[in-house]
Amino acid sequence: MVRNGGLESPSPRPRIHQTHPHDTPLFQPNVSESKLRRFNVWIFAFRFAAFGSSISSAVFMLTTNTASSSDTPRWNDFGAFRFVVAANAIVALYSLFEMGASVWEISRGYTVFPEFSQVWFDFGHDQVFAYLLLAAGSAGTELARQLRAAATCTANNAFCIQSDIALALGFAGFLFLLISRNCHGGDVGYATGGAADGRGRRRGRCRQFATQDTTADS
Repeated sequence: MVRNGGLESPSPRPRIHQTHPHDTPLFQPNVSESKLRRFNVWIFAFRFAAFGSSISSAVFMLTTNTASSSDTPRWNDFGAFRFVVAANAIVALYSLFEMGASVWEISRGYTVFPEFSQVWFDFGHDQVFAYLLLAAGSAGTELARQLRAAATCTANNAFCIQSDIALALGFAGFLFLLISRNCHGGDVGYATGGAADGRGRRRGRCRQFATQDTTADS
């Protein structure tokens, strides 16, 4: 806590460890440290899955240019496939940052940014990048359908199969980001006056699920 003219500045606000009797974290439910860590580990797992899916999607699409024949289509010949590579590369970098932020929170007990800002940062970026992946995947899928309709895949089946794998991995990354977004959406609901539990403490849906056995026993 930093005092400025008699006012307290919450930077950063711990989620797991309470350093002062009056320093109650904005989003901390009535649960034990181990259960909160378990929630954060789940968030890390979703971040890792999103990173793995996105980086794999970009790599699969980039490596469709292995054939030496000039007649073989290349991913950079198509705007939709370039969009897929760019979107997945951006999400992979973002997910890598969020993985680091999750490890920081698990190990140190508080968020990189003040918790209110961290929740909005995670929620907003998850939503933007999830729909970026969805848009890229939709554009790539439509292009893949057109290539098959034009019989391009008859002579270049390996190119089309590898492109399909890249698109599927991109959609998997979208789903993992969407799960993370929904988890943080519960915390945003808390920040803006969402539903409270029986003790008046507000909780995100994912955090409530991760800690439900503790709250049930208490």
